[in-house]
Amino acid sequence: MKVIGYVRVSTEEQAQQGVSLAAQEAKLRQYVQLYEHDKLELVDVVVDAGQSAKSLNRPGLANVLAALESGAVDGVIIYKMDRLTRSVRDLGHLLETYFQKHALISVQEKTDTSTASGRLVLNLLISVSQWEREVIGERTRAALQYKKSMGIRLGAPPLSDPATLARVRELRASGFSMAAIAQTLTEEGFQTKRGGQWQPHTIKKILDREAVRP
Repeated sequence: MKVIGYVRVSTEEQAQQGVSLAAQEAKLRQYVQLYEHDKLELVDVVVDAGQSAKSLNRPGLANVLAALESGAVDGVIIYKMDRLTRSVRDLGHLLETYFQKHALISVQEKTDTSTASGRLVLNLLISVSQWEREVIGERTRAALQYKKSMGIRLGAPPLSDPATLARVRELRASGFSMAAIAQTLTEEGFQTKRGGQWQPHTIKKILDREAVRP
């Protein structure tokens, strides 16, 4: 059976979790090599770098689905289901539209949609995953609502220390533009959070955050 590999990672995931594209591809190739005796042949690996799973509108995935429709391959192999989608609705669409006649193999979940039991397991896994995210979201919203009711300020902390903010206010009151304020702060030795030079857009953020009318 000819299969096409699909690997995906978002920029945030790659930075925080180390779910690298190379690691995913290596797992796919190891799996195919293990099942070569079952005539499993990997014809290509398609990459979606920096693409979210919130939507199916991804260039790499479009190429994979086109390969299925054209008959160039018999199935798709992925490292883990969330590399393909995180949505029960999107998974249902893919299963109904593409994977009734073609195989979807997930290495991590050890499932294969060429069988009825494989389709059932995948649906259950995605359902549980979505339920977990929704529960976390509900808890987060409840916690934020409680803090708000207690008068606790929500959102990110101020972008600058009191001395810097006071200087920004003073310069703005004197008619300085955002660019002029940024240049003045840099020249006077005020430090940014990252130690770089002040930028006009950063000044605007400070003014907006602290409700200082420009």
